[in-house]
Amino acid sequence: MNCKVKFFWDSEAAVWAAASEELPSLVLESGSFDALIEKVKYIVPELLYFEGIKADYCDLNFIAEKTCRVRTA
Repeated sequence: MNCKVKFFWDSEAAVWAAASEELPSLVLESGSFDALIEKVKYIVPELLYFEGIKADYCDLNFIAEKTCRVRTA
């Protein structure tokens, strides 16, 4: 099974958030990008089990997006 996980920076909450179209119940956040990756790796097998999705493995493709505003003048 392949699963795209999108990471995005929530500047208002100052956290990284994760979501996936393949696993709509996956909604996580963390102040640390690396910690969020570990959370996703831990929770995906649990979500697959509880949603009744049988898979021997799941390839996670992480896509990150962060927008920053920089002063030019």
